[in-house]
Amino acid sequence: MPTFRVYITARSFGKIVPDGLKILENIAEIKRNPYNRPMTEEELIQNLKDADAVVLGIDKCSRKVIESFKHMKVIGRHGVGLDNVDLDAATEKGIIVTYTPHVNADSVADHTWALILALARKITPADASTKAGLWEGTKFIGMELPGKNIGIIGLGNIGQRVANRAGGFNMNILYYRRHRNDALEREMGVKYVDLERLLRESDIVTIHAALTPETRRMIGARELRMMKKTALLINTARGEIVDEKALIQALREGWIAGAALDVFEGKPSKQLLKMDNVILTPHIAAYTFEALRRMDTMVAEDIVKVLAGRKPEHVANPKVYEKRPAPTWH
Repeated sequence: MPTFRVYITARSFGKIVPDGLKILENIAEIKRNPYNRPMTEEELIQNLKDADAVVLGIDKCSRKVIESFKHMKVIGRHGVGLDNVDLDAATEKGIIVTYTPHVNADSVADHTWALILALARKITPADASTKAGLWEGTKFIGMELPGKNIGIIGLGNIGQRVANRAGGFNMNILYYRRHRNDALEREMGVKYVDLERLLRESDIVTIHAALTPETRRMIGARELRMMKKTALLINTARGEIVDEKALIQALREGWIAGAALDVFEGKPSKQLLKMDNVILTPHIAAYTFEALRRMDTMVAEDIVKVLAGRKPEHVANPKVYEKRPAPTWH
């Protein structure tokens, strides 16, 4: 009989591929998020009060939520980002937080390039026009990529994969990140510049930075005005990195030529939905069968290890082991 209680808030976990869910069903009683949306703070408090583990989606696991836990041993973040988990609160309470680093890097890089190509060649409006029975070839003049500058904000695992793909298009690759990496520059042939220069010189700007206090609203009106009028902005990282109101103004007034967004602060605004020079996707950059299988399996295996009293592979708050003795539950 299952010994533990695992609650799943992540809506995609076990729904697309069964591998990770089967792993947890072998050792635990499973309950799921009944809503077709992220759970609220009060819903998390109510539903997770007796859980030993949670597979957490993008629901906000705040200090208030974490302090309400009675039996929680591990928070398994079903994803790469950790900005929705209060790691300090979890560490203070002796709760291990795991996550799935690098698991979707190729999928997000592929989606980034799908957006770049679709925007550069005006695929979306051309498709709609053709399906409407029109033949407006000269209306959709696109932009070639070879020889153009691509500016990558954040050169981590995803940013590096985007850069590798840019090499195949013979583009000049600029990057900006908090800490310069000389070894990567030599290995990949990329050039470090400050953010202002990247914005001024890039034909395509693509964001792959984590959401932190420093990156929140990093791209606002001032930064958008620095960009070329022919430039394209791509964001598959976090919606809060770009000031949406400023972006709408930039697109409406022609400060930049277009944008493609997979992430938003909330739902896309009505103004964005009506714009022809914008491509919008519903946070699907990481959604491939391969990435979901890896993600589901990784988070499930780490949860099983914690519940079995072993150390998981992907710990987001390693300081928790300084605070708590080795697990003794079985």
